[in-house]
Amino acid sequence: MDCYTANWNPLGEETFYRKLELYSMEWGLREDLRDCVVAAAPYGGPIALLRNSRRDKTPGARPLLEIYSASGLLLASVPWKSGRLVHLGWTAGEDLLCIQEDGTVLVYNLFCEFKRHFSMGNEVLQNHVLEAQVFHTEFGTGVAILTGALRFSLATNIDDLKLRRLPEVPGLQKPPPCWAVLSQDRVTVVLLAVGQELFLLDNTSCSVVTPPGLSPSAGPFLHVAVSFTHRHLALFCDSGTVWMGTASLKEKFCEFNTGVRSPPKQMVWCTRPRSRQRAVVLAWERQLMVVGNSSECIRFVLDEDSHLVPELDGVRILSRSSHEFLHEIPEASQEIFRIASMAPGALLLEAQKEYEKESQKADEYLREIREQQLLPEAVGQCIEAAGYEHEPETQKSLLRAASFGKCFLDKFPPEGFVRMCQDLRVLNAIRDYQIGIPLTFTQYKQLTIEVLLDRLVLRRLYPLAIRICEFLRLPEIQGVSRILAHWACYKVQQKDKSDEEVAQAINQKLGDTAGISYSDIATRAYDCGRTELAIKLLEYEPRSGEQVPLLLKMKRSKLALGKAIESGDTDLVYTVVLHLKNELNRGTFFMTLQNQPVALSLYRQFCRHQERETLKDLYNQDDNHQELGNLHVQGGYCQQRIEGRVAALQNALDEFYKAKNDFAAKATEEQIKLLRLQRHLQEELDKPYLDLSLHDTVATLILDGHHKRAEQLYRDFRIPDKRYWWLKINALATRGDWEEMEKFSKSKKSPIGYLPFVEVAVKHHNRYEAKKYAPRVPPEQRVKAFVLVGDLEQAAEAAIERKNEAEMSLVLARCSAGTDGAVAEKLNRARAQLLKK
Repeated sequence: MDCYTANWNPLGEETFYRKLELYSMEWGLREDLRDCVVAAAPYGGPIALLRNSRRDKTPGARPLLEIYSASGLLLASVPWKSGRLVHLGWTAGEDLLCIQEDGTVLVYNLFCEFKRHFSMGNEVLQNHVLEAQVFHTEFGTGVAILTGALRFSLATNIDDLKLRRLPEVPGLQKPPPCWAVLSQDRVTVVLLAVGQELFLLDNTSCSVVTPPGLSPSAGPFLHVAVSFTHRHLALFCDSGTVWMGTASLKEKFCEFNTGVRSPPKQMVWCTRPRSRQRAVVLAWERQLMVVGNSSECIRFVLDEDSHLVPELDGVRILSRSSHEFLHEIPEASQEIFRIASMAPGALLLEAQKEYEKESQKADEYLREIREQQLLPEAVGQCIEAAGYEHEPETQKSLLRAASFGKCFLDKFPPEGFVRMCQDLRVLNAIRDYQIGIPLTFTQYKQLTIEVLLDRLVLRRLYPLAIRICEFLRLPEIQGVSRILAHWACYKVQQKDKSDEEVAQAINQKLGDTAGISYSDIATRAYDCGRTELAIKLLEYEPRSGEQVPLLLKMKRSKLALGKAIESGDTDLVYTVVLHLKNELNRGTFFMTLQNQPVALSLYRQFCRHQERETLKDLYNQDDNHQELGNLHVQGGYCQQRIEGRVAALQNALDEFYKAKNDFAAKATEEQIKLLRLQRHLQEELDKPYLDLSLHDTVATLILDGHHKRAEQLYRDFRIPDKRYWWLKINALATRGDWEEMEKFSKSKKSPIGYLPFVEVAVKHHNRYEAKKYAPRVPPEQRVKAFVLVGDLEQAAEAAIERKNEAEMSLVLARCSAGTDGAVAEKLNRARAQLLKK
């Protein structure tokens, strides 16, 4: 234990800090870091360097932009050919922001591949950039600029760029010695120092703020540092004093005099979440100092020029030869490894070590823990402390102790132990020198496994990402499928293989894996200029709705039409057809549809509702006279004037004759004849006849008493006799012209018989007239006629005369006991005689 705590440095009575080496850097820097523009991404992210070419005497030599992993492995490099660089910074998604003097921000990925650029506005362009900072808030990654006009401009989210020009600082004649961006209550502000005054710039105002409890002798402010979470603030003064407090400047934590009056190169916070100690790290040329709420400080000698990278739970220290991590020792680790510690976790670790030595002391340590009923706490301490360790051997030792202690507990939940083992396997894998992502357990939990997988994908470490997904048994759609899709999108960018080989390789690897969209991969191929590869990949896409839009985008409309028809989705077919219509000339479009009957049929339906003239052209091209005739008929009835309607019907008549449809031609001819007659009647009788059918026209004439005109239509249009008689007797009954109806019945023998006369009269509640026709009804219908008019006696006689039992039963059913007793008795006798025979 003494050896383990040898690199622990106390800050106060209860807090210890240690500096451990993450990697021995082998990036072969000839220059000191002071001669480079350096930016390292948080959460163990990559390191960007722009090597200054001042020492390079080669004429025309350009600075070199390089990106390394945290372990010093070169990921990519590119000569810097743009304008003068002011600042480098990383986004939350690990894109590199290069801020130039003219206010242009260039965005590169991890492999120095240019992605996009944006400008910080005309004012910045005119006045140039003096200083810049990249910051992170809940809104995203932001950029803050100090221009040559000594004005601040900032954008809180570069993905949704909205530039804000902050108010002017009164009396500011030269660039401030220090400034920082703060995020308070979802509002982003700039804090800057001018001499012994602090100014806070928000959207609308510039206000003077005073740190509470600052010593009067502190002097002008030379440096400012904001914590990783934007909650804490540190100020370095000319007198060497460091003031620490809340970022809102409402509470002071402590004040420490460093004894060094020169401003530090860097000052960053080094605080663990939920820690009671707040500490700040200051770096000078050859000295590193950790100060906090204590009268003492921790000093480290720096052998090389170093660069500090603030993290969520510590500080990374970069130099030419090493990459170190300075952090506060977590409480669980302190409890276990502190010299002479009697904490439950420390006793359990000792018990496990003695057990391996087969010593009886193991039982003594274990009994001591169990007597205090602290065994669950001891197991928990060992599991928690294992997470904070970087050395696998120490992790194993702590986990073995936890596993040993669990054996003596009946109901200790295993999930925490299993999850820690899994997390440490993942962390150890990504901390490997070849991977170079030195995440701590605290950072890993804050970052989440999903974001970590994204970062592995960004580094094109697909096999490792897939193994982690399989090891953690993540759902396919969230894990393996998503990573394979990214791999495929990267694969299509490789130009060294043929389209066929790439398509087969991707399909062989991906197959029918759930959650994979071949259309997305094909889109990436198309964006890379590989159209044929995109088409081949779309063949593997099972959803036509995903294939068609990309085929249209690639100008492969005919292929898209075939895919849409295969899908059976009419909406998709309509989409392609309308796209073709806009893309091709009219003749080519019609010829294309001729080869696709389904598309042609659907387009005709569309034209029938939307573009009737186009439909006419389609039928003309096909010599489809029957449909042209139908179209003229439909168009005719959209005409308001009778002349236009007749003309349209005349055109339809010609088409029907060409189609050799005699029935349609004859019907159209008669309709024209009827329309002309109706117009004549309407003009002569001053009553609307247009648009009535032949039946309604005749009925209306009869109702109006124009019997001769009705007779004329009957003859001219050869209305069948039965139909005409039915029509006339109904119209006469409706009119109440019973005399004319009787005269009509005697004009000649009725082709429909006389029962309809009875029925129509009864329907119009005139039994008196109905009785006139009942005797004239044929014998087989006479019973029904007499029943309709209510003459049951005559009905009974007719039924008895016909000796029809069914008719007798019908009449009996209508007889009432009080009034029709004699009729009922007569019918019953007749039925009885009929049954005897």
